[in-house]
Amino acid sequence: MANHKSSIKRIRQTEKRKLHNRYYAKTARNAVRKLRATSDKAVAAEMLPKISSMLDKLAKRNIIHKNKASNLKSKLTVFVNKIA
Repeated sequence: MANHKSSIKRIRQTEKRKLHNRYYAKTARNAVRKLRATSDKAVAAEMLPKISSMLDKLAKRNIIHKNKASNLKSKLTVFVNKIA
């Protein structure tokens, strides 16, 4: 167990950040899942910019890796373009 005041505070901060990051990462995953489940091209095309923006913000804040965000955006764009 931590003995120093600073390390106790650091543990509190880390836990708080972890919960915050987990919430936003999970929200993004659910949004991606929702887009992939969509079969209407108009709805999917409307959702894509919002989800892309969300992924960029998460990558900028180091919640997800920038390459992961790029890969997801690329795959989602291909998916939206393939919808008939």
